[in-house]
Amino acid sequence: MKKIWISKFIVSLFLIVFVVTTPFSNVEAIENGEKLFLKNCSACHLDGNNIIIPEKNLAKETLQENGMDSISAISYQILNGKNGMPAFGGRLTEEEIEKIATYVLQTSWTKL
Repeated sequence: MKKIWISKFIVSLFLIVFVVTTPFSNVEAIENGEKLFLKNCSACHLDGNNIIIPEKNLAKETLQENGMDSISAISYQILNGKNGMPAFGGRLTEEEIEKIATYVLQTSWTKL
């Protein structure tokens, strides 16, 4: 009986810690992603637009239409580039790329 109580306590404690810390780390990731986006991407993608290929903007609907609706897909695009977009794999770390991808996905522009 005591082992069950201890197990439930540990699981409950883990869930509380997870729920309490997750929003803060997600907010921090988005803020860091925004800083990296502004430094590396805003020259072509200011306000979610695309000055090279306007129809490939960062609006949520456009990202979905082009299969760019996941962190992995956006990260791949940032890493390798495509069409007029240069590859950032040599300039940014994987962690920085993931932060930018998270920022783009979480804040995909709803109107341009």
